Amino acid sequence: MLSLNNLQNVIYNPMIPYVGTIPEQLEPGTLIVIRGHVPCDVDRFQVDLQCGSSVKPRADVAFHFNPRFKRTNCIVCNTLMNEKWGWEEITYDMPFKKEKSFEIVIMVLKEKFQVAVNGKHILLYAHRISLEKVDTLGIYGKVNIHSIGFSFSSVLQSTQASTVELTAISRENVQKSGTPQFSLPFVARLNSSMGPGRTVVIKGEVNTGAKGFNVDLIAGKSKDIALHLNPRLNMKAFVRNSFLQESWGEEERNITCFPFSPGMYFEMIIYCDVREFKVAINGVHSLEYKHRFKELSSIDTLEIDGDIHLLEVRSW
Repeated sequence: MLSLNNLQNVIYNPMIPYVGTIPEQLEPGTLIVIRGHVPCDVDRFQVDLQCGSSVKPRADVAFHFNPRFKRTNCIVCNTLMNEKWGWEEITYDMPFKKEKSFEIVIMVLKEKFQVAVNGKHILLYAHRISLEKVDTLGIYGKVNIHSIGFSFSSVLQSTQASTVELTAISRENVQKSGTPQFSLPFVARLNSSMGPGRTVVIKGEVNTGAKGFNVDLIAGKSKDIALHLNPRLNMKAFVRNSFLQESWGEEERNITCFPFSPGMYFEMIIYCDVREFKVAINGVHSLEYKHRFKELSSIDTLEIDGDIHLLEVRSW
């Protein structure tokens, strides 16, 4: 599971400019976590995932992440190959503020980098240079860095269903022959019914043109939906509800930050507490939902459907 606490090879208070070798090969599932502070006189800074550290000729840069603060605040991303820049990809949703601290999380996926800042998804950047060539991290410009840490994990192979594991959930929706794949709608019976301390983890990738998807925890006998999670990307609404005695209740929509974007990888953790469900997305707490359906031990079924590519489901 995504963890920003158990980081390896942590470097504290590096001098900027910083150029350092990445201690292990980048693979899908690797996290690079950079924590720092934006000074008041900042004009720009950059984080570069490089192919070596050569200055002349300049090393290729697989991923150039460049927040800019002059005129229009934006983040420019690009790739440098043979000392020539490619086309710029510009994001105007600016999460950095002068004189404020930040946490950048770069997640390596099979076909792209995914970046979150302060727990909020910011952008995706498709690989233009193969991951095998990336071995150096560079940080330049006006920025104060408190720590750089890594989490190396080859468990995640995004968009590869062959790595799917089902633990404590029946395999009725997984193809029996060839490469395992989840079909949607996905319906599975929990081997142990719901109750305080129980956890469900869902890993997937939101489709590029996604409108929404839903995750339901259901009492199989009565067909009551104890927890209905329904992210609606076209409205940026994270709807929660229950379907009890053949009718929907009142929707809950309050949320600090809508955590999903088209094309992004996500890990959703649903934790059952005594009074409520707690939901986290990509390691960041997102919401609580007080139990409306009180017979927790009757909740024995999980259903997932909608505009996602389902990669893995676990329950314990």
